[in-house]
Formats: sequence, C-alpha cells, structure tokens
Amino acid sequence: MPTILIVDDSPTIRRMVRASLATLTPQCLEAGSGLEAIEALAVQDVDALVLDLNMPDMHGLDVLRFVRGHARYRATPVLVLTTRGDADSRSAALQAGASAYMTKPFVPAALSGAVKDLLSHVDAESPR
Repeated sequence: MPTILIVDDSPTIRRMVRASLATLTPQCLEAGSGLEAIEALAVQDVDALVLDLNMPDMHGLDVLRFVRGHARYRATPVLVLTTRGDADSRSAALQAGASAYMTKPFVPAALSGAVKDLLSHVDAESPR
C-alpha cells in the first residue's frame, strides 16, 4: 500500500484529493502547510507527494526544493496540484523537480491516474 503525503492549506482540497486517490488504496497523510509537510517527511517515509504551491507559511516550490535537496526523497514523485495554470509557474515547478503538474479544479480520475502513473514508475525502478 503506497503512502502519499497530501500538502494543501485547504482542508476541503485535502479531503477531495484523498477521496480521488481512494481507488489506489493508499495510506494518506496530510499536511496543512509547507512546514507541516517537512515535519511529516522527517518522521514518515512516503511514496509520493501531492503538493500545492500557494500556502501561507512556506511556498510549495520551497518545499519541493527541500525535498529534492535530501537524498531520502530525491527520487520521490511530487505532483504539484495548484490553481496556478500559467506557463511560468508550471516551468518553475518542473525546473525545481516536480514530477507532474496539474491545475485546480481537477478531475478526480485524472488525479488518480497521474498519481498511479507516478507510483508505477517508482515501483518499476526500485520495488519496495
């Protein structure tokens, strides 16, 4: 069973993401801020992150750079899920190491499919 960390300052979005991923039967952890995400990563291994960019205490790009800067999570898939649909935001996220990029509002099946695809690449490269 994969463990997925959902990072978004909106409890409603976190619930929607969790419900969208239910078909993957993951263990979902939640963080309401970038700092909470980093704390969660310090104590729990995760197989993937679904990460918002716009958060009050720490921008999602900073969280992404933190994740990519640590050997433990360097290869962990990170799907950025954000309201920012502009090309500059997409480019910045991908350059910082995002594995995939989706905008809100999202289609639950598309989100689930994207996370499933990211997890399958991880499984193919280094099975647990």
